[in-house]
Amino acid sequence: MDTPAPLLTAAGATSVGRREWAGLAVLALACLVYSMDLTVLHLAVPQISEVLRPTSSQLLWIIDVYGFMVAGLLLTMGTIGDRIGRRRLLMVGAAAFAAVSVIAAFAPSAPILIGCRALLGVAGATLAPSTLSLIFTMFHDASQRSIAVGVWVGSYSVGGSIGPLAGGIMLEHFWWGSVFLLAVPVMVLLIVLAPRVLPEFRDPDAGRLDLVSAGLCTTAVLLVVFGMKKAAQDGPGAAAVSALTAGIAIGALFVRRQLNTSEPMLDLRLFRLGSFRTALTINMVSIFVAFGYALFVGQYFQLVLGMSPLRAGIATIPAGLGFMIGSQLGPRIMKVLRPAYMISGGMAMAACGLLLLTRITATGGVELTIAASLLVSFGLAPVFGITTELIVGTAPPEQAGAASGLSETGAEFGGALGISILGSISVAIYRNQLDTALPLGLREPDARAARDTLGAALDVARTMPGTVGSAVADAAKHAFLSGMHLTAAIAAGAALLLAVLAMTRLRHVPPG
Repeated sequence: MDTPAPLLTAAGATSVGRREWAGLAVLALACLVYSMDLTVLHLAVPQISEVLRPTSSQLLWIIDVYGFMVAGLLLTMGTIGDRIGRRRLLMVGAAAFAAVSVIAAFAPSAPILIGCRALLGVAGATLAPSTLSLIFTMFHDASQRSIAVGVWVGSYSVGGSIGPLAGGIMLEHFWWGSVFLLAVPVMVLLIVLAPRVLPEFRDPDAGRLDLVSAGLCTTAVLLVVFGMKKAAQDGPGAAAVSALTAGIAIGALFVRRQLNTSEPMLDLRLFRLGSFRTALTINMVSIFVAFGYALFVGQYFQLVLGMSPLRAGIATIPAGLGFMIGSQLGPRIMKVLRPAYMISGGMAMAACGLLLLTRITATGGVELTIAASLLVSFGLAPVFGITTELIVGTAPPEQAGAASGLSETGAEFGGALGISILGSISVAIYRNQLDTALPLGLREPDARAARDTLGAALDVARTMPGTVGSAVADAAKHAFLSGMHLTAAIAAGAALLLAVLAMTRLRHVPPG
């Protein structure tokens, strides 16, 4: 369907109509489901373990392989969308996502579920860059585009927040596979409505896709993300170091190829622009900061305070609302306030929320944790929107898909860094503190299991007689909180550094 010519406002900017806003609603639904699939599976892990009997390694792959595939393919999929059409790629990805979700819901074994999660990651990688680049195709007026990007950011944050809640509700009434079926009706709706409300865009001058560059890019990102997560889980061992080294080396080959080819998959000249580099850095590290609390809040609610998965999901609703409101207020405030001030203020607010987390205890703190999460989410929401606009808006229109993929890949790296660095620090503190805090006389297999994770320590405590079990549980909870307090403080420091970076490097960017 051809897109009608946009109307021109008095100022000469383009003004969109109901069709574009309806298209934005469809894109937001796709983003919500994509984000929800990152978190909806977490609450189903106990049932999956009981029914499919995966090994510990298989269980980790069931959880992580979706994010691995998304991270590795985002940039490639963005480039493919620029060539074959962004709407077409979005619809193909939505159809694949729906079909594989149905298969995953009825997977009879752990290996098949791992394969389904990997294919969902491939399909999910088509959604993020396609939705963002289509927004930049549809909304040319700066003010309207800011609102649209705010909706885009809000849909991701809401999806991540309601994932545990939706999963908890489904698991209360149905089997573990039901969490995958949540995506199916939304993807079917997208396929039906996309030709009616979304424009098509492809770069008319794009050459053929460089399959070698695509392979190098995907392999490099997959290896680096795998190495980071491996280091977080098992420490900086040989496997983690080897993966990181190989990923960096292959990444260097990718960069060299882009600089020496006449039709690069990604125009690296974008990195010469100071605003582009700064915005990409802030966007990536702000995701790192978000993991300063997202890594631990769910565990704190369920394992330390003993809340049910459903109650813990409900407790995350205020944070989701903070993201939603913050992402919508940001574009309106930015009409009169420079991005540097918006980003600095948002990061300072997030730092305050993270510092609040250093005050919670093992005997209470639900209200304080919710308040801290609300501050963090409300502060970060406009930052994500502003930096995304600066990243993608800097690129020429024909490379919006690639720039969108780069923005999302940076965010995935930020998340992987958060898991790797903050996760490793918290695990080190937890294990070090338990070395001296566990009660004397505990059998070595039980002590070793307790030092592994907080969940394992609580399982051990339940098998112990009264006072000994209580001592093990209390020691593990306090050790977990010590790690949580320090990582929250580190994330707060990173947020304050970003506030300074934005103020010094983006002051020249005008309001609006």
